[in-house]
Amino acid sequence: MNALTQYIYIASTNKLPQGSFGTNPVSPEKPNIFKTELDFVHLDFENNYDVAQKKKISYSTHFSLEYEVAANANYIPFKYRLKGTQGEEKCLKILRAYLEEAIQSSGILEYFTSLSGQENKEIAKKRTVRWPSIQSPYDLVLEDREFWTITL
Repeated sequence: MNALTQYIYIASTNKLPQGSFGTNPVSPEKPNIFKTELDFVHLDFENNYDVAQKKKISYSTHFSLEYEVAANANYIPFKYRLKGTQGEEKCLKILRAYLEEAIQSSGILEYFTSLSGQENKEIAKKRTVRWPSIQSPYDLVLEDREFWTITL
């Protein structure tokens, strides 16, 4: 049986940055060469614009905000799979910095995680969270199909 891929999804009232965050190549001239595996660990955010359809799509019917990004969450497991590895910690810090910038810009975010193909299934847990209560990057680890509305 193939394992499904876990994704994190973020929605905002403002455009969200896309691209790769956290890679540390040996040099700009060699962007695909890394000293260590940890230097390669990163989050790659993709926006919700479908080039083929030439329009925005929604990653999940649960989102109410217009601009969305998705990132493969290989290094940000569900709570029950958390191991405390260096890769997890690095990606959680990247995610926290990304969310910090986004929340300061928009004042509200929607944050959600699920396995691919299950984004529109019933939400398992829904919370409203104030950004100042998120003290540690580990506070951002969610359960499968957990949905947060984050406010300032």
